[in-house]
Amino acid sequence: MDARRIGLIAGPLGFAATQLLAAPAGMPDTAWSAAGLVVWMAAWWMTEALPLSATAMLPFLVLPLTGVADANKTAAAYYSPIMFLFIGGAFLALAIERTGLHRRLALFIMGLAGHGRRQLLLGVMAATATLSCLISNTSTALIMMPMAVAMLRAGGVREGETGGMAGALPIGIAFAASIGGLATLIGTPTNAIAAGLIDSALGVRVTFLQWAMYGVPIAMIAVPTAAFIVARVQRLDADSFDPAAARAAIHSAAQWSAPEKRLVPVVALAFLAWVFQPLIEKAFPEGGFTDGTVAAIAGLVLFILPDGTGRRMLTWPEANRAPWDVVLMFGGGLAMAMGMTTSGLTEWMVTMLLPLRHVPLPLVALVLVAFVILVTEFASNIAAASGIMPVVAALVGALGADPVLLALPAAFAATWGFMLPAGTGPNALAWATGHCSMRAMVKAGFALDVAGVFLLVGVVWLLAPLL
Repeated sequence: MDARRIGLIAGPLGFAATQLLAAPAGMPDTAWSAAGLVVWMAAWWMTEALPLSATAMLPFLVLPLTGVADANKTAAAYYSPIMFLFIGGAFLALAIERTGLHRRLALFIMGLAGHGRRQLLLGVMAATATLSCLISNTSTALIMMPMAVAMLRAGGVREGETGGMAGALPIGIAFAASIGGLATLIGTPTNAIAAGLIDSALGVRVTFLQWAMYGVPIAMIAVPTAAFIVARVQRLDADSFDPAAARAAIHSAAQWSAPEKRLVPVVALAFLAWVFQPLIEKAFPEGGFTDGTVAAIAGLVLFILPDGTGRRMLTWPEANRAPWDVVLMFGGGLAMAMGMTTSGLTEWMVTMLLPLRHVPLPLVALVLVAFVILVTEFASNIAAASGIMPVVAALVGALGADPVLLALPAAFAATWGFMLPAGTGPNALAWATGHCSMRAMVKAGFALDVAGVFLLVGVVWLLAPLL
């Protein structure tokens, strides 16, 4: 029996067990049902028992029928504001691809990255992580993914091919986008939320500079580590992809075309708006101006702006190539995360850490970070950060420990989840290229998750006495 059939059977059986057996002590019945949903979705997603987007419909069926959340609340969770970032950004990426602007970006990065396959992968990932320090992870992946596809096409990679460089570039970009987001407080909204929770729960204020002094070294170590892992999983050394041939095959005219010239200001303004979004939003009602707002504005502009050749920058038949199936898949992950939080499952899971107050502090930090990484693979990053900080505060009080030694690694861990396509926006976008195998993403993501446990704790504990 192959993995798909095993997953097809194991998923529903795992959920059925939560309906037939009593919940563990202290766990609400709704949380027990939500746990069954997590097992069911994880089994089907990880084995691809059904198409990923089909599996994403499970929360809409299970959560209302088990009393976790009604149908209206569940449906609303599928389309949170981040979806507009995803969709508007996809329109922007499609316009970049149509005009050929992504080919110029590909040539530029390939010129800096060296001639070997590993050097190219590391160069692309380094560029992605640097960009992700300033704008959101998903926005970065949306900009970089068409460039990666251009490189692969130029190197002779066929559509649907997943081995070697074909899968390495999309997975590498996804991982690097998430890693780069750790480096600064504006790299991902989770960072700012985690910093605010640290302040409110522990009375420790983390400034932009202080966060960067920990986050930048973590990113600088993590990007080469992730590149090494992806290269090993994708067996780059045995791949026939020739970066030099790919560079030669990408023809970019010396003269910029009219569509390229007109698209560059749109991309630049969107980029600047993403960077300064925390400042711009103060001019509007609370929650009125988000990263999704920027993407939606940019997307609409593309349908209005003439490209200089007698047509609009983007037409609907072109925009309709957006990965709508991935939107549904990502929405399913958001709905599952909502169910975990609403049911009390996340709260119950974090209370299980309280007995750690009797364990040596270094081991506490490692277990805490490993637990947060596990939770964030299935729950949203924000939910993981929000749920864990009260427990961290309790542990700090019980142990009399320096809050930074536990709180900061836990805050970084809330964004450190790499295994599943629906786990993060960048992972979903990598999956949408059609060049990623589930086995490779899970294998590379698991290895990076394990490395992250020691990296996050090690860097913070090493630097804390100095800073």
